[in-house]
Amino acid sequence: MLIERSVSKTALRLGQQQPAVSVALKRLRELTGDPILVRSGSGMVPTEVALQMLGPVNSLLQSAEAVFSPDRRFDPALAHETFRIAASDTLDPLFLPSVMARIKSLAPGCRVEVHALSAQAQYSQDLGQGLIDVVIGNWAQPSEELHRAELFADDVMCLVSSKHPAVRRGWTQDDWLACEHIAPMPAYPGWRGVIDEHLDRLQLTRHIAARCAHFGLMPRMVASSLLVLTTGRHYCQRFLEGPVAQHGLALLPCPVAFPKMVYYQLWHERSHASASAKWLREQVKISALNLANPTSI
Repeated sequence: MLIERSVSKTALRLGQQQPAVSVALKRLRELTGDPILVRSGSGMVPTEVALQMLGPVNSLLQSAEAVFSPDRRFDPALAHETFRIAASDTLDPLFLPSVMARIKSLAPGCRVEVHALSAQAQYSQDLGQGLIDVVIGNWAQPSEELHRAELFADDVMCLVSSKHPAVRRGWTQDDWLACEHIAPMPAYPGWRGVIDEHLDRLQLTRHIAARCAHFGLMPRMVASSLLVLTTGRHYCQRFLEGPVAQHGLALLPCPVAFPKMVYYQLWHERSHASASAKWLREQVKISALNLANPTSI
């Protein structure tokens, strides 16, 4: 009414009947003890009290809109969110740096926390409580209670020392099972990992001679021993070439047939419709696509 300065025009703009707007104006006058709109010639003008109300009313309306329409308010360039990502360190070693660089480039005011999937991690619970925004990792059967999106699939390969006998003479399934394998520490209680879960289904058991909580150190351990690291091709390939290359390594096909390792991002229903969380998941997805198709970067 203060903008239109007309009961009839206000009613038209609000899609209401004119008597209803007149009743609302009467209540407003009673509440404020001021006429709000007064006649001046052939029109209406706001009183001084009404003009003083205009600024605070606009602020109230904007605050209400922000409360009930938060998703339309997210602007990464202006945002000051804190994004919390929990991720497996079996990922391509360039993946999380790519995600970090992308977020900080597009949303410089936002903070990013990258959490490990440790043995103490209860990621479903953490997602539900808002302690984590998204979890990234590979599971044979991701939780049905969470939303999920596939990021990329990877072939299972073996990283070994270039001096490993299998490099010269090859290996059979029995040879591979009998080798000394290195595997990560359990990521959470009951965790077996996709490699050993698949072997369990085949009723096969490999000889795990070493475990390490730091996946990024395993290639160096493999290079200086006869240990075998079985994981995704993308991860292995980074240590054969590029900025994190480690000398003395070789990549071999695994003599046991494995399905592709599928990496997902998981999130909870509580953040499913959030604009900032949607934006975060989109950046994770784009980073995964760029690494899988480097020519698209």
